[in-house]
Amino acid sequence: MLRAAVDPANDSDPLIRDFYTNWFAADLSVRDLFPPEMAEQRRVFAHALTWLFGELIAQRAEDPITFLAQLGRDHRKYGVTQQHYDSMQSALYGALKARLADRWTDRLAAATRDAVALFIGVMRGAADAEESPAYCDGTVVETHRLTRDVSVIRLQLDEPLFYHSGQYVTVQVPQWPRRWRYLSPAIPSDRSGAIEFHVRSVTGGMVSTAIVNETRHGDRWRVSSPHGALEVNRSGEDVLMVAGSTGLAPLRALIMDMTLHAENPRVHLFFGGRFPCDLYDLKTLWTIASTNPWLSVTPVSEYSTDPPWARDYPDPTPPRGLHVRQTGTLADVVTRYGNWGDRQILICGGPQMVEATKAALIAKGAPPERIQHDPLTAR
Repeated sequence: MLRAAVDPANDSDPLIRDFYTNWFAADLSVRDLFPPEMAEQRRVFAHALTWLFGELIAQRAEDPITFLAQLGRDHRKYGVTQQHYDSMQSALYGALKARLADRWTDRLAAATRDAVALFIGVMRGAADAEESPAYCDGTVVETHRLTRDVSVIRLQLDEPLFYHSGQYVTVQVPQWPRRWRYLSPAIPSDRSGAIEFHVRSVTGGMVSTAIVNETRHGDRWRVSSPHGALEVNRSGEDVLMVAGSTGLAPLRALIMDMTLHAENPRVHLFFGGRFPCDLYDLKTLWTIASTNPWLSVTPVSEYSTDPPWARDYPDPTPPRGLHVRQTGTLADVVTRYGNWGDRQILICGGPQMVEATKAALIAKGAPPERIQHDPLTAR
């Protein structure tokens, strides 16, 4: 019943809206933690609650606890305090009670109280126990517009940010305060505080479009603590990597990290874009592959030729040495070579590409448990 009440498929937006309205009314300081436009925030929160209640119903506690603990640690970057958790708990319980008033019983009240207390308690406890900084600030030192919709942004952080290659962070830029966007560092963690991001402007994406079009030298960014668990087991099987557009960034960081070791499993990377000109980082990949024989790179583009506007940007064609560029979608091209079921499989890119490629590999016989990708809502 609780899961159905918060499920967006059941028109839960009035309930979620009431929750935020009541929370903001009970604690005026909370409103300043959120962006002016709340539609996306409400949507994400409703989906998260739906998943959490579903996992509890299925008696699967491990993943929800891990998720809530990370959420609590991450929310420190917004300035969330213990007082905010108190008012949030009351507001969420009250919104659920109002929504289910016609079915409210002592048993349902107890279940609601226990579930909400669990959610808030895990977040509160994880936030309180975390000793690392909630975020670090940095200055933009380089920007490079590589295609019509992709820019490379390099920052110098005030303090080093320690993360594992393959993880992602959230960033806040001066053009859009209080709106955080997920980005993956494209280089391994650097002791000097250097960090690099590859950003693609997404249609309708206000933050990504502002980053690509408006980022300037000297801008101050805020970068959160890292998330994610993409990894390569260097003592395990050979590796298949599939990258769509700027989904290359975390895989590139993993590959760069692997170059620091003498022995590695073989890695075959398929790097795809819509047009050949979208394969913006082929020269870097060629440089790495030319000195690391365990790495093979196959470029992939959906169209065989470039559009006229591509002439306005640097030619991304690498010297000879990579595999011949293939034409088609990543899902189609990758599965032409088989199901890759004996590999560690990592897929990064837009949600549609990730879903399509994962489904195509599984349909060919690849074991789902071998396939890694970040949460699709995070990309």
